[in-house]
Amino acid sequence: MVHRDLLQRVLTVDLSRRRWWIDERPDLFDESLGGAGVASRLLEEECPEGVDPLGEENPIIFAVGPLVGLFPLASKTVAMFKSPHTGNLGESHAGGRSAVALRLAGYGALVIRGASTMPIYLVVERDGVRFRDASTLWGMRSSYTAGDILRERESGAGERSIMRIGRAGERQVSYACVITETYRHFGRLGLGAVFGSKRLKGLVVVGGTGLEVGDRRAYRDAYDEIFDAATKSDLMQKYHELGTPMNVLPLNEIGALPTRNLQESRFERAEAISGERMAEEYLGRRLACAHCPVACIHLAALRIPHPEEPYFYKTSMLGYDYEPMYALGSMVGGCDVKGMLKLMDEVEIQGLDAMSTGVVLAWATEAMERGLISTEETDGIRLSWGDYPAYMGAVRRIVSQPTGFYRALGRGVNHAASIYGGEEFALAFGENEMPGYHTGPAGYLTYLTGARHSHLDSAGYSVDQKTASEGRALEPSEVAESLLEEERWRQVLASLVVCYFARSIYTRDTVQRALAAVGLDWSEEDLNRLGADTLRRKYEFKLRAGFEPAELRIPERILETPSPLGQIDEEFLRQAVAHFVREQNIAV
Repeated sequence: MVHRDLLQRVLTVDLSRRRWWIDERPDLFDESLGGAGVASRLLEEECPEGVDPLGEENPIIFAVGPLVGLFPLASKTVAMFKSPHTGNLGESHAGGRSAVALRLAGYGALVIRGASTMPIYLVVERDGVRFRDASTLWGMRSSYTAGDILRERESGAGERSIMRIGRAGERQVSYACVITETYRHFGRLGLGAVFGSKRLKGLVVVGGTGLEVGDRRAYRDAYDEIFDAATKSDLMQKYHELGTPMNVLPLNEIGALPTRNLQESRFERAEAISGERMAEEYLGRRLACAHCPVACIHLAALRIPHPEEPYFYKTSMLGYDYEPMYALGSMVGGCDVKGMLKLMDEVEIQGLDAMSTGVVLAWATEAMERGLISTEETDGIRLSWGDYPAYMGAVRRIVSQPTGFYRALGRGVNHAASIYGGEEFALAFGENEMPGYHTGPAGYLTYLTGARHSHLDSAGYSVDQKTASEGRALEPSEVAESLLEEERWRQVLASLVVCYFARSIYTRDTVQRALAAVGLDWSEEDLNRLGADTLRRKYEFKLRAGFEPAELRIPERILETPSPLGQIDEEFLRQAVAHFVREQNIAV
């Protein structure tokens, strides 16, 4: 039997009072496994109705699951909070070492309450919490430097996870992220801004405790099955070889790669920023999250010449994935790989979500092109497609906010468009900027209906691709029910904190065997109940916070630019959204 008592411990930290305590919560973990299931229940308990997302009453919740530290690819931490970007559910998942560190420190969940009166960071260990002064870290230009200092100050190398925010979080830009380790992020929906509002610069979690299993043979059999599936899968091999940038050329080929703020869906220079070209010319290293045999994290080696000394270079290792490559590449009309990587690096230095940043920059470029804004608003910067030096300057100003225009950009594309115009080409869904898949109606339904408004909620882009291959049209209700079924199952995976890349490996049968191997008897009916209940709880939180599905804004641009399935019909989307919500039996 696994030491489940450790998983069932919830550590609560009160920043206002500088106190911490541990509660045993078997009720939470027995009913909801962990991860998203537990976090959604804790959010209900901890977050009062009507709370200001940047107020001290907004909690930060981290939760992990029962397979963490025991099985491959069960390596994510779920964070939940009230989003300052959307005003309702904030949820972000991150890999790296955070999940294993939290589990091996002896906790299944961490709740952070209140706000500090001065900059601090926390050190979480098996025997409690340390409150550290972060005054010297606050205001540092680079998030990298803050991470380096935390590594030097704190012990536990090899067993710890280090999270921190950049200046964007300190300045409470609504899509600021939290960086964990160096190349992973709690990226979307503004967790970094919530950290900043609490004067919380960082979080160090030190693990070290071992885990035991009762039936070693059953555990070994289940482990070997999952490990073999992961290492012998063709898809996982592609993730290892090219990473997610392998999506660039296939999406471009079918006309699904958003280009120049989705004025087009094919990028004439897509090959320049393809996964293949990146691997051939820039790949410097691959990394893996803890307990992952795949290593899908790809780092580019970028040599930057010294401005004065010949033959002297600084070599930077920069993480790249499909999402930032779409957002800071084709979406802004850029094909200069070095410029794109430098912009990604600046986004990292400031601590911003790359997808939201890219969409904001694309909207601003088109707004300038159309005469809605001028260099007066942009503090002298003339934005044009693919102009990376201009974009670097704009990113810095989104954080420093020298003008009202940049303050507006710091709250997202919908907010900026509501002030300066151009709402018809402001590409956000449920206030969250769009991902890089213009595949058809099901993809946009995922962005509209998903609890996080993320392409990973119900993977509608896969439904679009299947629809295209089968050559038959689906009714709005069919698409909605397909997405609802998928998102409910993904709530189970998120409660186990299994990486979504491994969803074809962690089937229902495999999940049941893995749980049984660590002493948890969950039937398929139990798992289905958990998925439906977790999604319902998330939606109830969203609705209580003011989310109104019937009033979701659908940008005209997505109806104008043909997708691989042709023109997208707004009425089709409206009907499917209504059906998706109605099928959950939630009072709207």
